[in-house]
This record gives sequence, C-alpha cells and structure tokens, in this order.
Amino acid sequence: MRMNVVSFCLLVVAQILICNYLHVSMYLSLSILPMLIMCIPTRIDTVRAMLIAFAAGFAVDFAAEGVLGLNVAALLPVALLRRTICEAIFGDELFARNENFSMQKYGPTKVIFVLAIAQALFLTVYIWADGGQAQPFAFNFIRGSVSFLAGLVLSVPIADMLTKEGRR
Repeated sequence: MRMNVVSFCLLVVAQILICNYLHVSMYLSLSILPMLIMCIPTRIDTVRAMLIAFAAGFAVDFAAEGVLGLNVAALLPVALLRRTICEAIFGDELFARNENFSMQKYGPTKVIFVLAIAQALFLTVYIWADGGQAQPFAFNFIRGSVSFLAGLVLSVPIADMLTKEGRR
C-alpha cells in the first residue's frame, strides 16, 4: 500500500482532530504532519512537496490551531529538506529510482531515524514560532522532548502502514 491523496487527507483531518480535542498537557504538542511529509512519494519534487506541506499546515492552522502560519512555518523546512534527509539516510538510489522507503526494505532503524529527524526539525521551528523565545529553556526542552517522543511513537506505526510494500 502506498500513500494516496485520500489517505493523506484523512490523516490531515486526524491531525486537526488531535489538535482540537487532545489537550493532554501544555508540554505536549502532538503532530503527525512531519511523518506525512516524509512519506510523500519520491516522484513528487521538492517544490510540489513544499506546496503540499503548505496546504496541509494551513488546513491544520485554520481548522484547529487558530494561529495561521504556525504549522506552515514548521512544515516547510521538513518539506524542503525531505530529499536531503532521505538521501543521507537511505542513499541516492531512493530518488534515482523513484522508489518509496519502507521498513521492509530499509529496516526500522533507518526509517525511525528519518522520522526522528523530521519530527525534531518540525518541533524546533514549531516551539520557537509558538513563542518559545518567551518561555524558559527548561519548559521548551521538556515540551520538545515530550512532544518528540509522543509524536515519534504515534508516527512510526502510521508510517509503516503507509509505506508497506505489497507482496510481489
């Protein structure tokens, strides 16, 4: 199964629901958006990936966050560096062959590492843009750590489902 437009849109709606109804703690900013951007098929170039990231981030900002541009600002660097991150971890052949990554092909360690980099990049920009410079470092560190771990735990099984290769 490869990610398609319907799956992507349903997961963006799921992110909107998470933002609207899952307020566990002020230390948790749970997001699956970085994983969604990393799972965009490799045949989609960087500019189109950035446009998709903009649209997804804007939809979440408009329907849930209330601060227009917060998710957009955090997602655009993930989309911009998507190819660079994947090539650094998986190698050049992923994009050269227009293949999509999967845990079956590259193993869980590499996939989790890619998702961790994307999540960390997203949260760094997100927390800073959400007024992180006005908060104490300890608060931002705890918020970033909790959000990173929770986001990664949620993203890994979803990414595995989205990128699972069919038997041939």
